Amino acid sequence: MVRLSGQLRDAELRAVPRREWRVAGLAGACATAALLALAPADAAAQGVGQIKYDTYTLANGLTVILSEDHTAPVVTVNVWYHVGSANERPHRSGFAHLFEHMMFQGSAHVKKSEHMQLVERAGGSMNGTTREDRTNFFESLPSNRLNLGLWLEADRMRSLAINQTNFENQRQTVKEERRLGVDNQPYASAFEDGTHGAIFDSSSCFAYSHTVIGDMADLDSAKVEDVQAFFNLYYAPNNAVLTVVGDFDPAQARSLIQQYYGDIPRVNPPAPVTCQYQYGTGERHVAYTDNNANLPLVGLVYRMPPQRDADVPALDLLLSVLGNGESSRINRALVREAKAAVQAGAFGQNSRESGMAIVYGIANQGVPAARLDSLLAATVDQVRNDTVTTEELRKAKNQYRSDAIRGRQTTMGVAEALQSALWYDGSLAEVNEDVAKHLAVTVADLQRVARKYLDPANRLVLIDNPPASKGAGQ
Repeated sequence: MVRLSGQLRDAELRAVPRREWRVAGLAGACATAALLALAPADAAAQGVGQIKYDTYTLANGLTVILSEDHTAPVVTVNVWYHVGSANERPHRSGFAHLFEHMMFQGSAHVKKSEHMQLVERAGGSMNGTTREDRTNFFESLPSNRLNLGLWLEADRMRSLAINQTNFENQRQTVKEERRLGVDNQPYASAFEDGTHGAIFDSSSCFAYSHTVIGDMADLDSAKVEDVQAFFNLYYAPNNAVLTVVGDFDPAQARSLIQQYYGDIPRVNPPAPVTCQYQYGTGERHVAYTDNNANLPLVGLVYRMPPQRDADVPALDLLLSVLGNGESSRINRALVREAKAAVQAGAFGQNSRESGMAIVYGIANQGVPAARLDSLLAATVDQVRNDTVTTEELRKAKNQYRSDAIRGRQTTMGVAEALQSALWYDGSLAEVNEDVAKHLAVTVADLQRVARKYLDPANRLVLIDNPPASKGAGQ
């Protein structure tokens, strides 16, 4: 999840709590500085601890990943279904997110809302999230209740309670979530509806041209039969990965998994997601009037490659140099020196079949959007045309490495890292290779990807203005 502060962070995080943002530096500057102060000077030359794992597949196609760690008496059960908003079709947006809610409405042996109660009474925690390419559900429990987490996930995989009452209840919940998190938040509609629909063509890349949370009209027109068909197609063992991480006995875990999941029938595999788009097709401009905003926002949105592309490590670090932290290029230029913005930064999102990066600024009082646009473009062009310093690259690598270490401090973090490596990178081995790839990036690599992807012809200029009565405009 992207770390932003102030107005944009509140809007973006509430608007899109279920998105897989691949960010240049996930941790705050203070936390990173504190960690690095304790680390050797050559921290960027060091890797991170290896994650040990074992994997196998049941006869019904369910992929299982086991990662044993007896550091603490805790275990995480984590299920990824390979379905997200990218799998939706026109006029049926929001189904994947709706199903995240539906999965807590009961199953054959679990009453409505009882899933949460059983986990909490056992001393655990649970939740679910939806992204473009996957939906996940997870429980972190005392290790002696591994059986509970496995059983709960298996019961709803085989027998989710789909009926008109549950469907209508959750449809209204999702609609209210959109009102609260998108429609009534500053900048949220521009980022949600504006970036996706403008940067990806719906005719060649509908998968990524619409939002995860969905469109109100699509939610209103959905029928319970549509929801049942969606479940039947995607919520099956051969379209899921079950990961168990923590303090458990592997033989016992295998036995429980076979007992609970072994007889759930597989289904015909769903069609793969496709997305066709090109780089450098010409600069475009879109402008919005945002009744919830008090200050203009300008975003430069660039098409980027999918997560598995070999350029991604260099792009991650490039975005860190551009917009992560107080000493980043954009913050120094726009906030500290020009005093033209109250907040500025950069972040990226890499999905399975697409990617984007956003460089943004929120204007200071009295600064028009056109001025902010000019400063943002000049700062990006400077990085694109000039060399990033060795010191900037070292800092970006340190930030990436510290984030990776921090992310592996919980069983849930390890489970997510394993799932992500398999689904987004295409190989479980990537969980132990990703940091090394980032640490191997050179200044020349940053220069190459900057010139390739930060081309003005490859960007969308998004301007989100408050009403004329509130503040500066174009």
